[in-house]
Amino acid sequence: MEKFLVQQHIYIDAQMTSCELPSHEVAVFSTRAPYREEDSHNEDAAAVVIASPNSMLLMVADGVGGYPSGDKASELTVKTIAAQIAERPRDEMRDVILSAIEEANGRLIEGGAGSATTLALVEINNTTVRPYHVGDSVVMMVGQRGKLKLETVSHSPVGYAVEAGILSEAEGFKHEDRHLVSNIVGTPGMHVTMGMPYAMAKFDTLLLATDGLFDNLPRNRIIDTIRHGDLERSANALAKSAWDKMTEPSGNGKPDDLTFVLFRRKRNEN
Repeated sequence: MEKFLVQQHIYIDAQMTSCELPSHEVAVFSTRAPYREEDSHNEDAAAVVIASPNSMLLMVADGVGGYPSGDKASELTVKTIAAQIAERPRDEMRDVILSAIEEANGRLIEGGAGSATTLALVEINNTTVRPYHVGDSVVMMVGQRGKLKLETVSHSPVGYAVEAGILSEAEGFKHEDRHLVSNIVGTPGMHVTMGMPYAMAKFDTLLLATDGLFDNLPRNRIIDTIRHGDLERSANALAKSAWDKMTEPSGNGKPDDLTFVLFRRKRNEN
């Protein structure tokens, strides 16, 4: 039997790109924040790793603001995980993923630069998805009619307050402490939240995104943009809406690096 060749696609400052796979569609967008100096870096990163004929990995990472070398932290994290998957490819990736996140965390700590990042990751095995996350980058899955089937809870005081019902979604969206994160890759106390496996229906859409998206667009607008239609067109519309909000003259937007991955099974896939 011919050995399967693991495919790794790492995206740094990718703008818009799409990846046509035999049974799936993927669109990736990543760009630095508006108004940044020309020589500044996008501190986000994204990756798509095809680990076997039946399994793949999607991830986004967001270098934490206020920490040095956030771009290096996010890039190191996604590349470390991708490399671990390439070395030990298999259909069931849970143990490899957890080990790889721990390795990235240790490498950042040992590096001594004090850099850190968030991480949102999805393991896909046939039609089953499992989310993993550290920090406030988000995994979301929505149905064609807009039903929210999966959304991770941000590791942040505001995220926990919204989940507990102490704050409404609208209050959390506008909260002055929304940027505070309580769990990040690159610290001794880092922990990974691993979700249960979810069945992904034929017309469902997966979204992984850094807070540059969720700090600028409300959940209902994001869902309505991605739930149906051509995937690349939806991705372009999502990127434009977030960018327009960040740059609107009123100053109500929150300029930030913006990265997201959209994923959907092809319509002709059983």
